Amino acid sequence: MFSKTVLRATSAIAICAAGTTAFADSHATTITIATVNNGDMIRMQGYTDQFTEETGIAVEWVTLEENVLRQRVTTDITTNGGQFDIMTIGMYETPIWGANGWLVPLDGLSAEYNVDDLLPAMRDGLSHDGTLYAAPFYGESSMIMYRTDLMEAAGLEMPADPTWQFIREAAAAMDDPENDINGICLRGKPGWGEGGAFITVTGNSFGARWFDEEWNAQFDQPEWADALNFYVNLMNDYGPDGYENNGFNENLSLFQQGLCGMWIDATVAASFVTNPNDSEVADSVGFALAPNSEGVDRRSNWLWAWALAIPAGTQQADAALQFIEWATGTGYIELVAENEGWANVPPGARTSLYENPNYQEVPFAQMTLDSILAADPNNPTVDPVPYVGIQFAAIPEFAGIATEVSQEFASAYAGQQSVEEALANAQAITNEAMEAAGYR
Repeated sequence: MFSKTVLRATSAIAICAAGTTAFADSHATTITIATVNNGDMIRMQGYTDQFTEETGIAVEWVTLEENVLRQRVTTDITTNGGQFDIMTIGMYETPIWGANGWLVPLDGLSAEYNVDDLLPAMRDGLSHDGTLYAAPFYGESSMIMYRTDLMEAAGLEMPADPTWQFIREAAAAMDDPENDINGICLRGKPGWGEGGAFITVTGNSFGARWFDEEWNAQFDQPEWADALNFYVNLMNDYGPDGYENNGFNENLSLFQQGLCGMWIDATVAASFVTNPNDSEVADSVGFALAPNSEGVDRRSNWLWAWALAIPAGTQQADAALQFIEWATGTGYIELVAENEGWANVPPGARTSLYENPNYQEVPFAQMTLDSILAADPNNPTVDPVPYVGIQFAAIPEFAGIATEVSQEFASAYAGQQSVEEALANAQAITNEAMEAAGYR
């Protein structure tokens, strides 16, 4: 989908060095931005006219579903295609692409932008060797969103730090097929950043890991069998039909319609499920930390930022940097707050937001911050691993491997193969790819 803001060329008066006045055409500069079709990005596009009025820079948007976005920007950056002046990427791609010289370092941000105000977790995750290569539009972890009315009717109380075992109990109590209410809605959609991300953090919380310290795949270990069997049984019993096709946006829609008792997903969703203009259950949503399994000291929460980066092949680096300053700075936060309320500003990126008394009154603000601070990409698993990253392993080969693995898992969700078969296939896919890449 394309959304365009076109600026007409205007005339400007230029003062020449010789002191004479001349007239020159001010040709409109246009930048093209690739972004994901999440609600906060859609909202940002609605304010683009203001950026154009302030700067004279026109913006063309290429808005894509998450898996498609990842494919398009990866192809463009690796081939130096030059289709985009700004790309929406995250903590997985940014350090790798920055190290390869594929991104423009963001060391030209102004003093007013205040890079030091970025939350350390976000700044570190979007940097390589101390250089920032992408600016966070919003940051997130994951947490539980649940129907307080259904929880109360079930005679249960959500703990602040629940276990997966409690989540299953609550899902069973809230499941109401006669009224089309699913006890729980979770991601199953193939894609390393969609269902792949969710099952990876679920695995972490059961003590599983992608690789041991010698880069051997670990899908043949009992922790993965425990995690995947638990997930499949939970969703088959209390999840929506076709959950293997559901990602963030699909589950958001189900929850907003009142069709989910619980949803565990990105903290950024909190503003959408509590917005009475969009959500039928806005007045009955509670929040809790993502669960762990009993006896396992790891929670199933991730760490992510959707961030704006400038590909090295752009011819519009200066204009792109101006847009990044505008969209990820404090002025944009204040613009959204003034027009739509503090609950709807991009969360999770700046320390000053969480120090703002107005934002502290937002019901999910503290839980979002607590979830982000609880995520440790340097220690994502119970047993040691040779990689950094919670819902991903920060190596170039991971995206391709994990996409294939997520497709195997989705086949198990759909009943097309057993959990045992899916894990055996994942083990073979991963080890073969790692051997080919020279890790083993």
